[in-house]
Amino acid sequence: MDGLEVLRRIKADSELKKIPTVVLTTSAAESDVVNAYTHGAGSYLVKPVDFDKFTKLMRDFGFYWLAWNKFPA
Repeated sequence: MDGLEVLRRIKADSELKKIPTVVLTTSAAESDVVNAYTHGAGSYLVKPVDFDKFTKLMRDFGFYWLAWNKFPA
């Protein structure tokens, strides 16, 4: 089972579909981005190969998710 199948199953479940989902992948292909959002991804991040860039991406995304993103009550 790949990540897209996991996403499909999460979004097909009435309880789990409320969970915000983030796709973290090495693929920057437009078809993969569209496919992920079509199946309910809340965000799509492309992993940089460089470790320092990856840690910055994770730090920045974590800050966004915790400080700026608004979840429903």
